[in-house]
Amino acid sequence: MSLLEKRFAFEKIISFNDTQWVFEEGDHNRDLYIIQDGAIDIIKQTPKGEILLATFEKGDFFGDMALLQGGPRFAGARAKGATRLLVLQPGGFLLKIRRDPTFAFEMLQQLSQRIKVSNERLLTLIQKGNISHEMAQEVLNSMMGR
Repeated sequence: MSLLEKRFAFEKIISFNDTQWVFEEGDHNRDLYIIQDGAIDIIKQTPKGEILLATFEKGDFFGDMALLQGGPRFAGARAKGATRLLVLQPGGFLLKIRRDPTFAFEMLQQLSQRIKVSNERLLTLIQKGNISHEMAQEVLNSMMGR
């Protein structure tokens, strides 16, 4: 295998059509995806139907929970329009961090921003009276692994 082939052995570009699933909730692959073009909806199945958790666009990444924590996918990822993704397999993720440490820092910044947005949404629900303080505390405790 050539040096170039080794460098990109854990990376590939794949394309998806509108509404095509990248992965479904419960899948066991651990790939990380970076959006090159298009958008992705993150969908959670509930007894009352689908919930849109987030929409990610060009430059965003997703699939980090399965990559970093292992286990099945918490939610599904569905293309929103024609979408092109860079796929990093777990080994490729480690190589990318070694080659470009700023990539890891940028990921941490985005993950921190996602936590902040989730907390702000929870506070909004409390302020509107849609969720009790006790329920909010329970959610926060579960987020902290308590």
